Amino acid sequence: MPAKDEPVVIKKYANRRLYNTGTSTYVTLEDLAEMVKKGEDFTVQDAKTGEDITHPVLTQIIFELENKDGQNMLPIPFLRQLIAFYGDQMQMIVPSFLEQSMIAFAKEQERLREQMKTAFGKSPIDVMKMTPMKAIEEQTRRNIEMFQNAMRMFTPFPQSGGSNGAQAETAKKDTSETSSELQELKEQIAAMQRKIDSLG
Repeated sequence: MPAKDEPVVIKKYANRRLYNTGTSTYVTLEDLAEMVKKGEDFTVQDAKTGEDITHPVLTQIIFELENKDGQNMLPIPFLRQLIAFYGDQMQMIVPSFLEQSMIAFAKEQERLREQMKTAFGKSPIDVMKMTPMKAIEEQTRRNIEMFQNAMRMFTPFPQSGGSNGAQAETAKKDTSETSSELQELKEQIAAMQRKIDSLG
């Protein structure tokens, strides 16, 4: 049995069976999905090598859920953009952005649930106003703003006058390529914003 604060170890065998060492029982991907929903922490290890394979197993769970009728959560435009970021120079920033966005969304979910209850407790006209969707849209806007603020760290300092002018000019030349890349990123963010507006 694992210590109280330690994640449960799930062992995956060559026959693809998953063994929960905490309960000494074999489990399925659906069981692991339920553990996630309950907030139970676990890691998945290759039974033979001991390698941590939690990431691919969680990805497999998402794949299985996405293939169930009526459970698609990842829209096609999002999937296309996500795929486009693989191998891109911004790839290292995307995981942190997505993680922070989901953390922020999780903090807002109780308020959204209450708004959903309120909306569906009113007339059909009020429901059509999609108050919860507006709340989600606002949260998404805040996430994009947070991302933009983070990207400002990479923005070159503006040119200053006086004796620092020459240094600023040199810095400007050195970062011209970075500025071009940032402009491209801003255009991508603007495209995302337009998509969000159209959903609203």
